Amino acid sequence: MLKLRTCAAKLRPLTASQTVKTISQHRPAAPRTFQQLRCYSAPVAAEPFLSGTSSNYVEEMYYAWLENPKSVHKSWDIFFRNANAGAAPGTAYQSPPPLTSSLSTLSQAQFMVQAQPNVDKLVEDHLAVQSLIRAYQVRGHHIAKLDPLGISCVNFDDAPVTVSPNVGFYGLDESDLDRVFHLPTTTFIGGNESALPLREIIRRLEMAYCQHIGVEFMFINDLEQCQWIRQKFETPGIMQFTNEEKRTLLALLLFEEFLHRKWSSEKRFGLEGCEVLIPALKTIIDKSSEKGVDYVIMGMPHRGRLNVLANVIRKELEQIFCQFDSKLEAADEGSGDVKYHLGMYHRRINRVTDRNITLSLVANPSHLEAADPVVQGKTKAEQFYCGDTEGKKVMSILLHGDAAWQEQLVTLTLSLSLAQIGFTTDPRMARSSPYPTDVARVVNAPIFHVNADDPEAVVYVCNVAAEWRSTFHKDVVVDLVCYRRNGHNEMDEPMFTQPLMYKQIRKQKPVLQKYAELLISQGVVNQPEYEEEIAKYDKICEEAHARSKDEKILHIKHWLDSPWPAGTPPGCAWGSAGLFWTLPHMTQVAPEVTIRLSRILKTRGEMVKNRTVDWALAEYMAFGSLLKEGIHIRLSGQDVERGTFSHRHHVLHDQNVDKRTCIPMNHLWPNQAPYTVCNSSLSEYGVLGFELGFAMASPNALVLWEAQFGDFHNTAQCIIDQFICPGQAKWVRQNGIVLLLPHGMEGMGPEHSSARPERFLQMCNDDPDVFPKLDDFDVRQLYECNWIVVNCSTPANFFHVLRRQILLPFRKPLIIFTPKSLLRHPEARSSFDDMLPGTHFLRVIPDSGPAAQSPEQVKRVLFCTGKVYYDLTRERKARNMEAEVAITRVEQLSPFPLTAAAGGTEVPAAELVWCQEEHKDQGYYDYVKPRLRTTINRAKPVWYAGREPAAAPATGNKKTHLTELQRLLDTAFNLDAFKDLA
Repeated sequence: MLKLRTCAAKLRPLTASQTVKTISQHRPAAPRTFQQLRCYSAPVAAEPFLSGTSSNYVEEMYYAWLENPKSVHKSWDIFFRNANAGAAPGTAYQSPPPLTSSLSTLSQAQFMVQAQPNVDKLVEDHLAVQSLIRAYQVRGHHIAKLDPLGISCVNFDDAPVTVSPNVGFYGLDESDLDRVFHLPTTTFIGGNESALPLREIIRRLEMAYCQHIGVEFMFINDLEQCQWIRQKFETPGIMQFTNEEKRTLLALLLFEEFLHRKWSSEKRFGLEGCEVLIPALKTIIDKSSEKGVDYVIMGMPHRGRLNVLANVIRKELEQIFCQFDSKLEAADEGSGDVKYHLGMYHRRINRVTDRNITLSLVANPSHLEAADPVVQGKTKAEQFYCGDTEGKKVMSILLHGDAAWQEQLVTLTLSLSLAQIGFTTDPRMARSSPYPTDVARVVNAPIFHVNADDPEAVVYVCNVAAEWRSTFHKDVVVDLVCYRRNGHNEMDEPMFTQPLMYKQIRKQKPVLQKYAELLISQGVVNQPEYEEEIAKYDKICEEAHARSKDEKILHIKHWLDSPWPAGTPPGCAWGSAGLFWTLPHMTQVAPEVTIRLSRILKTRGEMVKNRTVDWALAEYMAFGSLLKEGIHIRLSGQDVERGTFSHRHHVLHDQNVDKRTCIPMNHLWPNQAPYTVCNSSLSEYGVLGFELGFAMASPNALVLWEAQFGDFHNTAQCIIDQFICPGQAKWVRQNGIVLLLPHGMEGMGPEHSSARPERFLQMCNDDPDVFPKLDDFDVRQLYECNWIVVNCSTPANFFHVLRRQILLPFRKPLIIFTPKSLLRHPEARSSFDDMLPGTHFLRVIPDSGPAAQSPEQVKRVLFCTGKVYYDLTRERKARNMEAEVAITRVEQLSPFPLTAAAGGTEVPAAELVWCQEEHKDQGYYDYVKPRLRTTINRAKPVWYAGREPAAAPATGNKKTHLTELQRLLDTAFNLDAFKDLA
């Protein structure tokens, strides 16, 4: 990921007690452990330097000696040899050879007494140097020169703040700067040298951690990974570029300057101030391609999108320049979108690696961070379909501005990788706890900060980032610290709110000019060559601009970010008999389950024998039939494996073996498609976006997201409003995602009752006042809608609407208001006869009782949808009004089934009443009423029977709930209720 922000801070040195933790668990086995070495002596006074903080340094020396005895001083070599040989307490230390002949007259004991304080001092000084090195590794990024404006540490009224290492804090002083110190194995600043003067140690640490690159990585709990990063940034002279690489880098900075000259006052959200994003992305993609990546999926804000499309995705320049022509007419259906929201898909040869690579930039709205989970979901799907189980072939890149980075969705998206295998795009990152406080640290993702005014530093960092991912298959964050030369857009005036900063920006040379001057001074290019390169690039752009003027219409389909293969999605045949046999057979592959679950499975088997299904079994049959036909099914959400209401049980848990599970749905047929079912974290926003992205990848998959309760979708409203509802209109992008939203007034309070159907219906694009004249009306009406909204009253219809989602020759989002109490309602059952070949989804279910036999006796027709039907039929039977009142169920609410609903309005003398359990200002009435009247040419009114308007969706009082329900029923069956209103 790349994020943009401006920051810098002072280095705060660490105390000696904050030294590197023991790394003995990562070392090779030794003849004696360091703990044994410390404990070989009972009296601590015998070897005092083996206790306290000094022991950490001695431990480092000991392990260095184990690896190479010559890497330590001769006195340490003797000491460790004696200790490992089992020397008695206090005798392991031997004095070095005498420096003068006078020392030879001293006894061994006398010399050890005199030498001991010097050994302690030596150890403490080396420990201090080690702590200093660690301080740079941990906190060096705080004083790195990351701010391209040089103002983040400046008080505009005072002199700049300067920072220098406080060696005195560690017990060292100026006289120690020229002393030579042995380097620990946890640093690579020495290169081929094992010891350096303190002054040189500090200089090299400053070069590694405090220049234009800042590195945060010391929170990573893997020694190999920490050492890998140290080696990449500490090794002297490691960041080298050839002259050819420098010239290529310079050329990648030219496009933004052309856009600025051509459309200086056009709103385009240019990249000025962060032009290095282009070589940054190119470097990541090139290195990833080199390491085997075939597909890169990107999500980014609008800033810099046109440049990325041109120079990274390689969109034709004339197609980009067309977007600036306000006279072009759109050739495609839908509304289209502004140029800086559009996406793109392109497969091309990578010039660096000579390998094919597919690039997809996902279209997104102005909710910048909302594209994150969509990108991750699409990445997961592409990995799934190409069998990339280790995440080596398909990768994602997410870009953010500094403000969007702080948005919680970014954290929620990253945390999906921690939830479980069903959501991570790196299977090895799945964790048991999906609740991080600092996700970058929890997932052990290093953070590389880099000053965007240094193109070479940026390219090097991105090269390391790509290599990190290919080596360890883990996330990495690149913090591209830059500035914005213009305001929010080219028409904005930033001096209103940031006057001092923008005074500095006005003085700032563009990075193109700065880098060109640097290369000229280095002799890499000369001024004529530089000017020739600019002229050459300008010629290419001008020619493309000229071609763009020949375009007469604007094709939105040219900007499709997720194209599907040519041709319509295949249909599926319903092979019922085999599935009916397989359902009771599923218990044979199940682990040992609870007694209660065993009864549930047995009941399902009995239902199959009786040729009936309930809601859960109908869903099982729909899924099973599609799996047989090769349709992958993915179901996610909170508690979906067992079902929020314990009705589904698609994952069976062994009661005796921990974590042993079975998914019977994956054992139905030979060569069937896989079934994925996975519980999600408590983030509707992130998870629904993820599933939407997954559904983008292929039309031949049924992807479903189930809310724990229907109203929980409100935290995912951005995904619904900005992606699902208008996605095809804005981006010509079909999507067949299914939303399962439990809904129903059960007396359970405001938060667990309504899925807010009125919100979905209000966003439907069908005209309430027009009865369209269409050929093949039923299918054509579905094709022209933006989504389909249903509320089924029977398991059979639920079964059919799930299958229809795949059988249709196109894809539309499907919103299903699913039941709660009906899951176990004895009357909510369907016969096999309603599900066999030749049957289909019923958009409207008319009355089939006495009212249908004698329509002339009908005085009122009640239209309803969903669960309330069962309340109405029960009340009608109790009042013995089955001949006087007909009840028609509207199963498909949108697009409204005008032709089917018309059949229920053909009783001339009957009143038409819409009946719902929701409050009048909610539910379906405002949507249904004008459309019902359209079917009868507005010949009569459509009355309302239901709850009164209210602010809350439902009451929390059970008695009030029942009172409201009875009032609803009284109004519905009181034939005089509307006489005074007529």
